[in-house]
Amino acid sequence: MEILGKILGNSGRVKIMRLFLLNQTKGFVSKDVVKRSRVNANLTNKELKLLSSINFVKKHTNGEYFFNSSFKYTGEFEDLLVNSDSLDKKIILETFKKVGKIKLLIVSGIFIKNKDTRVDLLIVGDRMSRSKIDEGIRKLEAEIGTELVYALFDTKEFNYRMNMYDKLVRDIIDFPHEVILETKELSTETLKKS
Repeated sequence: MEILGKILGNSGRVKIMRLFLLNQTKGFVSKDVVKRSRVNANLTNKELKLLSSINFVKKHTNGEYFFNSSFKYTGEFEDLLVNSDSLDKKIILETFKKVGKIKLLIVSGIFIKNKDTRVDLLIVGDRMSRSKIDEGIRKLEAEIGTELVYALFDTKEFNYRMNMYDKLVRDIIDFPHEVILETKELSTETLKKS
């Protein structure tokens, strides 16, 4: 993200552009853009004016901004901001490092550019702080530009679901994903064999 921020002027612009590219049919008032992108209000308003001036977004009479579907360089910006692997997996690990005792962290969906998955993120651990996890999710959503679907389990519940061949858990483990963190206890190779 840092490289794209430097190329495009600032990371706030990147976050706002991603928000609109990943939500092309949704409208956002300025305060929603601030909340979703986690960019301060002054910079958000400045960036919305700039993006409006180049026809990247259009402002409707009700104050909502919408992505301009006839923007000339949509494909190029989607390739650069959405389809490129611009979110380092280390950032994901760092985001959840202090939420509790994480034993398994798996990404799929938006993180591996696979639209056919049920969740984007699986977090398994013990003594985890729900508020810190929610904060981490909101931080990642701001970076990525879209809402994340995630599953959160303590170790005991996860193991129970694995042993019961729970469809959600099996879909995550059996289909394309990337392991960010695993312990010996919850090694994905061991899980696939069970």
